[in-house]
This record gives sequence, C-alpha cells and structure tokens, in this order.
Amino acid sequence: MNPTITFLGGAGTVTGSKYLVRAAGRQMLLECGLFQGLKPLRLRNWDRPPFDPRAVDAVLLSHAHLDHSGYLPILARNGFRGPIHCTPATASLLPIVLRDAAHIQDEDTRRANQHGYTKHHPALPLFSAADVEHVLPLLQVHAYGERYPVANTFHARFGRAGHILGSATIDLEIAANPAVRLVYSGDLGRWGRPILRDPEFATLADVLLIESTYGGRVHAGNPPSAWRPSSRRRRAAAASSSFHRSRSAGPRS
Repeated sequence: MNPTITFLGGAGTVTGSKYLVRAAGRQMLLECGLFQGLKPLRLRNWDRPPFDPRAVDAVLLSHAHLDHSGYLPILARNGFRGPIHCTPATASLLPIVLRDAAHIQDEDTRRANQHGYTKHHPALPLFSAADVEHVLPLLQVHAYGERYPVANTFHARFGRAGHILGSATIDLEIAANPAVRLVYSGDLGRWGRPILRDPEFATLADVLLIESTYGGRVHAGNPPSAWRPSSRRRRAAAASSSFHRSRSAGPRS
C-alpha cells in the first residue's frame, strides 16, 4: 500500500488541522484540531469523523493551540486509545488549554439552557471535562531532535518551530518501498522572539506539508524598535531602579 495523506482540515480554512497519514496498514493523525471562526466552520466539529477513531494508531501534535489539539477529547470519546506524541511543553500546556475549553463550553451551554436562547433542548457542550481527562493519560513526550517510533511503520522527530512554547515541526519517516520522508511545518514563528528559540530549518524532505496560512507568505523582518521598551516603560523602569537603590542604601550618617 502506497502512503497516502487525507486532508481533513487546515485546507480551505486555517483551522481544524487534521491530516490522516496511511501506510503499510497503519494510520496516524498529524494534528487533531477544532474548526474555529464562522458558524459553518464550527458546525463541522459536530460531524461524524470520516474515519474510525478506534483504528487510528497514534496522533502527533505540533503544539497546544485548540485549532491543532481541540478535537482530541472528541477523538478519545469515540474510541481512540493510542498514544499522543508531543513535546514536553505541549504536554504541560494541553491540560490547561483543554480543561479551560471544556469549562467555557459548559458555562455557555448552562447559560443557553437557563435563558432559552438555543433551538436545542437541552444544549450540549461539544466535549466535557470528563472527555478531557480521557486524553491526558495518552500523552507521550519527546524532546526536540529525538527520533522515536510510531505504530511500527513511522519514525518521527520534532524540530523547533518558534510559534509558542513547545511548538514543533514534525519530520516523519514513512516505511514504504521506497521510503518517504514527510516534513510538516505546523505553525511557524519568527526569529529573534524574546522567550522562544528560533525555528530550525528542515534539511531534507520528499514531501513538504505547509499549512495554507504560511504557504504563500514570507515573514517580514522586525522593525528596529520592535522589542525596545516604550519611553513610558523606560521612565517607569528608571524610577523603580532609583527607588530600590534608595531603599537598599539605608539611612545616611
């Protein structure tokens, strides 16, 4: 069986990233995101997935934003029990992001049912806090640059993407005849950010998969003053420094 990629999101729109990769009788998802934005897009989150979640062997995540990870609770609720591979920082962010999303949905549906501004009786959340808790034990973390096996058919490696903490590109080696190397961009950041390391270059790929958000764009350079503090902040910092120096000096004789 030749490797195939099925685009289930992140195409024709910039949210709902999900790419089903099949090879040698195995299948895995690159990303597992929610559709966001206009109502017709959001309604797609309620559709029955065009694949059997129980047959998916693994999920690889590039980062923790909901348009890349927010469908995980629904996937787990529908029978997915495989590993979810991600970086350590992504694994730290996911419980916060997914639990918060579940809480917001619960509050929204409670309010809709209380005030009757819904045609659904009762309105239900897209996923619940219990669904989120089924996801978290499935997380498996890997450091940047670590090569690891996936479903006995793939090998993967995370590279730095510079988008948010833990964000990664995914270098995927697919066992086929001949072998195929797919590099997936995820969401790409810029160079020279204050708290993020710079993105790393991909050096080799048979297939380069870049999300439509970035496919036709080149990041502009930062203006010279992009990360210089404003004059107000400089004055505040100077005043604070002067205050602390006077406090630490003690009384004069």
